[in-house]
Amino acid sequence: MQIVASGLTLGAMYAVSTIGLALVYGALNMLNMAHGAVLALGGYVCFYAMAVLGLPAIVGVAAAAVICGGVGLAIYHLAARPMLNSANFETQIFIATIGIGTVIENVILRLFGPQPKAQPLNLPGALHIGHVAIPLQNVLILAVAVAMMASVAWLLGRTRAGRAIRATAQNREAAQLMGVRIGRVYAQVLALSGALAAVSGIMISSLAGLLPNVGADPMLKAFVICVVAGLGQVRGAVVAALALGLLESAIQYAVGVQYSFAILLVIVIAALIWRPYGLFGRKQVVRL
Repeated sequence: MQIVASGLTLGAMYAVSTIGLALVYGALNMLNMAHGAVLALGGYVCFYAMAVLGLPAIVGVAAAAVICGGVGLAIYHLAARPMLNSANFETQIFIATIGIGTVIENVILRLFGPQPKAQPLNLPGALHIGHVAIPLQNVLILAVAVAMMASVAWLLGRTRAGRAIRATAQNREAAQLMGVRIGRVYAQVLALSGALAAVSGIMISSLAGLLPNVGADPMLKAFVICVVAGLGQVRGAVVAALALGLLESAIQYAVGVQYSFAILLVIVIAALIWRPYGLFGRKQVVRL
């Protein structure tokens, strides 16, 4: 029961951060390497709003989502948009977002210093089920993650903006011919990705604490999950994130925390040898 509770919490945190990466790649064919830095920024914005300004938790979370959504918009307008029609867009934006992420991390370091800080958004107490005690903070994280994933699913499946995002991801040229303003879609996707990264950063920092590079490990794991699920597969990324969270928790219990990520990568490599296009991806045949 404890393994399942811990695994679902890990998987939920990974899923929220992975959805943003998968959305951006699915719509723009772009790997946003600044995603981890935006995640860290969201955690620090919430910390500043609650610990320094004394604002309620809901205001701190909203402020983090709005600011990080604005950062996502800035990445589109200042970096992605000028490169969008270039021949080597994927490589150029990959390098550019690495630089943007480094800048954001150094700004955080300059403003808040290198010392670790505790996220004030913390729910004390535990839920007792038999002989197992599940921290209420874990329950809160799982509830927030489920709410965020349900909201994204509703957005993509039930709204006009969601249909435009799915149409652009399927075929950009056809979407343009049908009147979809793909520039607006790209901006919306990066803003949504930034807001999701902010929420994920708050959840992760509430357990792990705040450091300027707190987003590095979640970013790496989110990238691994995207590859396992199939790049651009949003629903598959959620399933893969929950499965890998449960698997990581079980490995930590069985052999220790220090070996969990290495063993996880071995399993991931085996899965990709079996299905190199991802567990939920589709094989593509290109005729020349």
